[in-house]
Amino acid sequence: MSELAAVMTPERTARAHVDRVTLHDFRNLASVDVALPAEGLALVGENGHGKTNFLEAIYYLQILRSFRGARDVDLVRFGATGFHVAATLGDAAARQVAVGFQRQTRRKKATIDGAEPLKLADAIGAFPAVIFSPADAELVAGAPSERRRFLDVMLSLTSRPYLAALQRYRGALVRRNAALRETASARGEGAIDVWEPALAEAGAVLWRARRSWVRTHADDFASLCSAIGEPGRSALRYVSPLDCDDHEAEAALLESLARRRMLDVQRGLTHAGPHRDDLELTLDGRDLRTFGSAGQQRTAAIALRLLEASTLRAAAGAEPIVLLDDPFAELDQRRTVRILELLQGTGRGQTILAVPRATDIPSDLTRLDRWRVQDGQLLPGVQ
Repeated sequence: MSELAAVMTPERTARAHVDRVTLHDFRNLASVDVALPAEGLALVGENGHGKTNFLEAIYYLQILRSFRGARDVDLVRFGATGFHVAATLGDAAARQVAVGFQRQTRRKKATIDGAEPLKLADAIGAFPAVIFSPADAELVAGAPSERRRFLDVMLSLTSRPYLAALQRYRGALVRRNAALRETASARGEGAIDVWEPALAEAGAVLWRARRSWVRTHADDFASLCSAIGEPGRSALRYVSPLDCDDHEAEAALLESLARRRMLDVQRGLTHAGPHRDDLELTLDGRDLRTFGSAGQQRTAAIALRLLEASTLRAAAGAEPIVLLDDPFAELDQRRTVRILELLQGTGRGQTILAVPRATDIPSDLTRLDRWRVQDGQLLPGVQ
């Protein structure tokens, strides 16, 4: 069964869910202790009162960082010494997950079912969740780094070997770049090539996994864009100067690093490797980043998130929690309905929706319990 069929075909699947969220001093949320219904919540409130902050706190427990790119120190409520976020979960890899951060020491601590893992990274992906946000347009319209980050986060959440390779790759890249700068500033020859085997070995893991995921999901991406309402021919392609078979990737990367070494010394940066690759999104053969309309870019971004949801589902064996940060604000009703139908395909997981007004709640989600968000407080009951 293809991933699109998995999205579209109803099946009996476990549903990950958050039973309770407790947080302190996270952005403007001073103290929140909320029991969540199994179906989820609809959060209603004006912008700036804390709706997105609440979604961000839940998603923080999955990736241990802000999905909006904020530094941990900037997530601490003004005047507080740190923040703490915890959740009780159901049908997930863990029953309880918590993260705390101290402003003064910059120390972050995570616990899974009461125990602190040996490495912080071992706490990543304790439960499956996917977030849809208007900011997702940057996945299509933004720089290549946005699309690489999308791939890295999703594949790290679903593959421990990928996460480990990503950490090794980033470490080797930092050290090689430092050696390049030392050589360029004439303070020494620098041990540039000593980092290249590690860079090539870990980079090959990343390159193979990314390319495999894109090839596996390219047809489903096109089908999802069409199902949402895009009449053109959508395409997804992994763009890399590396052109070889999987088993040749490490040797090819090593050769590419050696070939560009003198250029790298001149510029103080590493120019070969998966940190330079991109995820190309096109419509009728034209680059969506450059030529796509706002609506076309939003459609492609939502299709990517739907594919992320199906990837998480396949890895976790459970429907992911769906976090919707006013994602339909710029979409017509027809596309909104189709997106919700696609999410509903296997019995959409617990859904937490954040919208400015109750009238913004799509008809398919009107049965969710409604809470009002005002000045950093979550208050039950809103008409």
